[in-house]
Amino acid sequence: MDTPTGIVSVLLTGAVVGLLGRAVVPARRRAPIGCLMTVLIGLLGAALGLVVATSVDGGWLLTLLLQVAVAAVLVFLVSAAGSGGRRHP
Repeated sequence: MDTPTGIVSVLLTGAVVGLLGRAVVPARRRAPIGCLMTVLIGLLGAALGLVVATSVDGGWLLTLLLQVAVAAVLVFLVSAAGSGGRRHP
């Protein structure tokens, strides 16, 4: 696999996992975060989920579920930190 294709596939994977992670978190619990932050959270979630799935010898479905779960937790944490203690009505 050459480098441009690898970079594009990593960014697409991060975007998809990040969007799925955002979809799991209820709308009233998440602060608005940008597209770049979504991709970064997705990349981190994909990497951490892959590490966990590899350690338990999981298949592709378990890997995807773990990646999305980790990304959802990260979206929730980033949103909580980004809200700065503001109350949402």
